[in-house]
Amino acid sequence: MTTSTDTHPAPRKSRKRPILWTLLVVVLILIAFVVWLGYEALTAKSNLETTRDAATSAKNALLDGDVPGAQAAAADAIASATKAQDAASSIPFDIAASIPFLGSPLQTVADISDVVKGLAVDVLEPASEASASISPDSVIEGGGRVNLQALIDAEPVLAQTSAAAEDLYARAQAIEDPAYLGVVQDARVQLENQTHDVAGLLTNTYTASRLVPTMMGANGPRSYFLAFQTNAEARGTGGLLGGYGIIRAENGTARVDTLGSNNELEFAKQPIDLGPEYRALWGPRNTTVDFRNSNASPNFPYAGQIWSSMWTEQTGEQLNGAIATDPVALSYILDATGPVTLADGEVISGDNVVEVTLSTAYSRFGDDQVARKAYLQEIAAAVVTKMTTGVAPTRQLLDAVGRAGSEGRLSVWSADPAEQEILADTKVGHTLPVDPAPYANVIVNNAGGNKLDYYLTRDISYTAESCTGDTRKSTVTATLTNNVNPDGLTQYVASTFQPGVPYGSNESIAYLYGTQGAKITKMSVDGVNAFAVQGGTELGRPVKAAYLTIPPGKSSTVTWELEEPSVPGEAVVPVQPLIDTPTVMVDVPQC
Repeated sequence: MTTSTDTHPAPRKSRKRPILWTLLVVVLILIAFVVWLGYEALTAKSNLETTRDAATSAKNALLDGDVPGAQAAAADAIASATKAQDAASSIPFDIAASIPFLGSPLQTVADISDVVKGLAVDVLEPASEASASISPDSVIEGGGRVNLQALIDAEPVLAQTSAAAEDLYARAQAIEDPAYLGVVQDARVQLENQTHDVAGLLTNTYTASRLVPTMMGANGPRSYFLAFQTNAEARGTGGLLGGYGIIRAENGTARVDTLGSNNELEFAKQPIDLGPEYRALWGPRNTTVDFRNSNASPNFPYAGQIWSSMWTEQTGEQLNGAIATDPVALSYILDATGPVTLADGEVISGDNVVEVTLSTAYSRFGDDQVARKAYLQEIAAAVVTKMTTGVAPTRQLLDAVGRAGSEGRLSVWSADPAEQEILADTKVGHTLPVDPAPYANVIVNNAGGNKLDYYLTRDISYTAESCTGDTRKSTVTATLTNNVNPDGLTQYVASTFQPGVPYGSNESIAYLYGTQGAKITKMSVDGVNAFAVQGGTELGRPVKAAYLTIPPGKSSTVTWELEEPSVPGEAVVPVQPLIDTPTVMVDVPQC
């Protein structure tokens, strides 16, 4: 008997299930990775914002002389910066940041975190530890005396922190913009601005620690020529030398004596020699002989040397340098110190000092120039006394002085070569830079012997071609507008030297100082080729000038065409410190 058995194949395991499980595990890992990444990203973002706020608090506390506040804010900055850096260097951050394009914002955040950590550890912490020495309250004592030893003691840490801050600013500038996400781009820009501000504060303070002790008489008495410039009659460094004083400094205390008006200064009989290049350009205007043209060049060290040489010839006294300021700077200072009251009860404040000194004083005194200059001397003496008695809140006064210096309204030259080498790299040095970067400096010198530049406004533009060769063409234009209504103005304010010129016409010489090594190939006034009333070079820069006559209510445009070297660097367009705030347009591609 045959027995048959039914056989069935063994059931096969489903191949789909392992795949599904694998996919599920992958999805879960991805979700966990994204959640982890999101957490680290939020942690980095939150702590970067906290660090930024703490850094701002530390800087403000330093300026306010709040030593405990600066130290506490610096500690907070370090703690939050460390957390931000830890989050930005975590595993998910590193992985995601390495993905081309998609990881671009995360890489930017990681770079930002590194710079922020450096700012907290290498700059804010040591600066806050030294804040007891460098805070304004420590540096400026009662009566306006400067604590020179505090600055001397702080110099080493200021050298360290300013160098670190400058390095971090350069690193912040080098961080690449993210491929997308505007919020990360905003954070990068905020970091760049913040490191720039901190670097500027520390660098300026470090510079002060190197200069102020010796210049304020730590090693013996110092004397400086103090020039009050009148912007109503334009000159290269700002305005005509209207009045002067002699600053005496010793052991941190300064006072001003020998206040006088410009008519007390004698013409030089043995003028200083500033070299053949200077003589060729400025010799025809007798700048080293006649104080009225002594600061026609925008390079302040020339004016300082000329004034000092004139004073030495007239009195026999050797000076240690020169300082210049103007009524606009005085307005900033009076905003900080509060107003001054003259002997007759008149109140001079930051709101009225510019108009009073540069406009209404002329109508008030008419042709009595002796009385007007005595009045201006009284104002100057009152402001200087206010500054040097320590009445002002120190931070506000330092801010005012800093603003004046940044605008070229406070200029300093030292006869000591080592000090001058430091000053030359600062705003208050007011020098023509040796940097070969693209440069266009439009300077106005009053040619009418009047005070009409109080009513002058300027529009300046500097454009250049792209860098396709060794040289490129560029164009600089300056439009000057005479906004005066001459009705009722005195002859002293509104008259001109030229017969037949309408009363109240602004007569000016407009100069261009160009890029080093450039050639000014053409100059025109209102579209017509113009004769150069002056031309040459100054410290390696080409100079060419045109004479302008601008009737009341009219404008005139000077155009300079140049062939300049295609050199690297951002274009520099300084602004001559007159009364107006000119419109400046720059379109110069970087090479």
